[in-house]
Amino acid sequence: HYRAAGTTTTRFPLQDVCLEEREKVALLKLNRYKKIAAAEGAGTGAGGILLGLADFPLLLSIKMKFLFDIASIYGFNVRDYRERLYILHLFQLAFSSRLKRREVYKIIANWEVRVLDYPEERFLKRMDWRSFQLEYRDHIDLIKMMQMVPGFGAIVGSIANYHFLDVLGEVAMNGYRLRWFEKNEEK
Repeated sequence: HYRAAGTTTTRFPLQDVCLEEREKVALLKLNRYKKIAAAEGAGTGAGGILLGLADFPLLLSIKMKFLFDIASIYGFNVRDYRERLYILHLFQLAFSSRLKRREVYKIIANWEVRVLDYPEERFLKRMDWRSFQLEYRDHIDLIKMMQMVPGFGAIVGSIANYHFLDVLGEVAMNGYRLRWFEKNEEK
């Protein structure tokens, strides 16, 4: 289980904890992931193009692990495929064009109704993975190209990755805060 210091992780949802405590744990977790992402960006950026190629999958895995942790902190079960779909939508909200963000926000804002459209795991196959990947790539492309310049790329990579996690953290915490209030309003 999570401790207040946020030093332990679990994939089981955090239960019977007030929102204030969840927020503290989430912020500690966010700060930890921002530092990890910054270090990863500096390391891969220092090596230029060759190490820069490793940045994309490494940063993506850091972001996804962070989202899974945040979902659990706010009491949601990431073992449910619908929760994983919500995580993907949060990711899209953070790293898409303005037009796509509007579309995704409508889905997230109405999630408790929208999720009823996903009664079976096969609905994961409906996800437009190509569009998802292209939106993400286009959002981070210019910065990540600058990261491939040897030496200078370390600075760019560190700052960019820290910023990307900061943006994702704000989106994720707001998204889960919204759902936490909706879930606890019903009680």
